[in-house]
Amino acid sequence: MGKYVIELKKSRCIGCYACEVHCKTENDLPVGPRHCRIIADYSKVEDDRPKTEFSFMPCFHCDQPQCVAVCPTGAMQKRGDGIVFVDQSLCIGCQFCVTACPWGAPQWNAATKTVSKCDHCRDRVDQGLQPACVSKCTAHALKWIGIGE
Repeated sequence: MGKYVIELKKSRCIGCYACEVHCKTENDLPVGPRHCRIIADYSKVEDDRPKTEFSFMPCFHCDQPQCVAVCPTGAMQKRGDGIVFVDQSLCIGCQFCVTACPWGAPQWNAATKTVSKCDHCRDRVDQGLQPACVSKCTAHALKWIGIGE
């Protein structure tokens, strides 16, 4: 993990997808790529009734990101604070990073013919703000944590 993580409090998540909507809006994403995903698990049973739980899947900004290692142009980069991002001016759309990531974080953007991914809204973070998914979470289920804070 990097120096930042986004934590999901499962008991608060209502599956409204506000995090996904605001992420797409913040990053001006077309239909298709999703920088973060809410995944519904319908297999739970509680008191003989079905119960849905949700998981939040952003990029995990790995310590040793395979997406960075396989990128032939250096477009996929890792900052000193652990945030992994794509330099769009260097991306050639080879999709090696898409294949290398076990979490499916890098997403093919057919509109731009390049790859994009969650970068924790690094422009917002640089301004001292939280990522859009966290700040706009309707149920306040997401928490932005700086490691060491």
